[in-house]
Amino acid sequence: MAQHTPLHATHVAAGARMVDFAGWDMPVNYGSQIEEHHAVRRDAGMFDVSHMLALDLEGSGARAFLRGLIANDVAKLTEPGKALYACMLNDQGGVIDDLIVYFLSDTSYRIVVNAGTADKDVAWIRQRMAATNTAATLSTRRDLAMIAVQGPNARARTWAAIPGTEGASAALKVFQATQFGDIFIARTGYTGEDGFELTLPATKAAAIWAALAAAGVKPCGLGARDTLRLEAGMALYGNDMDEGVSPLDAGLAWTVDFKDESRDFVGKAALVTNGPRRQTIGLILVDKGILRSHQKVFTAQGEGETTSGTFSPTLERSIAMARLPLGVMPGDAVEVDIRGKRLKALVVKAPFARNGKAMV
Repeated sequence: MAQHTPLHATHVAAGARMVDFAGWDMPVNYGSQIEEHHAVRRDAGMFDVSHMLALDLEGSGARAFLRGLIANDVAKLTEPGKALYACMLNDQGGVIDDLIVYFLSDTSYRIVVNAGTADKDVAWIRQRMAATNTAATLSTRRDLAMIAVQGPNARARTWAAIPGTEGASAALKVFQATQFGDIFIARTGYTGEDGFELTLPATKAAAIWAALAAAGVKPCGLGARDTLRLEAGMALYGNDMDEGVSPLDAGLAWTVDFKDESRDFVGKAALVTNGPRRQTIGLILVDKGILRSHQKVFTAQGEGETTSGTFSPTLERSIAMARLPLGVMPGDAVEVDIRGKRLKALVVKAPFARNGKAMV
C-alpha cells in the first residue's frame, strides 16, 4: 500500500491526478502540467516534497563522521544554516544517493535524502556509524512535512502567506537556511528558480499550503518538477546516477572535494583509481520526436545513452541529459535511436533554462 504525505487529502480534494512515486501516492499534476511548469518559471509554484526524508545527526562525532561519509566536505560549512549538496558513495565509487546537508552547529546537522532511497540511506548511515564507532545519534524526522515554493516571485509570496518570514529570511543567500519558529526555511530548490524549501511540523502542512495558495502560489505536481529540474540540468537519482555510476561520470564532479588530501571518504580510492570514464552532457533534438531515458546515442567517439529526456516547455524543444564518451564536445552533431530511427541531435552544455530564461 502506497504511503501518504500529510498533504495527501489536500491533493485529492483539489482533484490532483495521483500516481505512485517511490512507494508514495503523489500528485503528478492538477490539470495542465505545462501551465504548472510555466507558473514556476514565470511566477510561483509549490510542490509537496514531504516524501523526502529529513535526518538529524547530532553529537560530538557528527562533523568527522560526515567528512568520511560523503564525497563533498562539510568542513566548508562554518556558518549556521549553510547547506551543501553532496553524493554519498559506496566503496566502488557509485552513488548511493545525492543529498543536502545543512550545518546547524559543529555537533548538529540536518540531512535531506531522496524518498526512493531513504530506507537504504538510513541503513547505510547507521552501518557506517557503527563501523566507525561514531559519537552521534541519527534521528529520522517523519513528523515533518516539506513544501518547496519556487519561482521568481516565490519568496515574496511566501512572505505574504506566512507573516514574519520576510524579516527572518530576506537576507538568506542561496543554499542557506534559518529557523523561524517551528519552520525551517531554506533557500534551496530543484527547479532552477529562486525560492524556499519549507520544513515544518506535519500537523501544520495543510494550513500553510492553503495560505500559500491564497497568496497566489500555484500547486504543482511531480510532472512539472521533473521538466523543470531537467531544464535546469539537475540530476535525478535512478536516472542520471545510481550505485553503478560514479559522480565523475554523472556530471557531478563538482560535488567531489579532493582538496584536503588527508581526508578519506567512502569511495575515494575508487574515484582516484578510475577517474572519469564517461561524461554527462546535454542534448537538444534537431529532428521531430521526443527524447526519453535509455535511448542509444551515436557519436563520432562511440556510443552513449540518454539518462533523462523530455519535452522542454521553455525551449519548446525536446531535450535530454546523456552519458557519452569523453571527447564529445558542445556543438557536436550526434544521432539518437528513437523507435528504431536515428534522429539528429545537437550536443549542448546544460543547463537548458534557469531563472526564467532559456540558456541554450
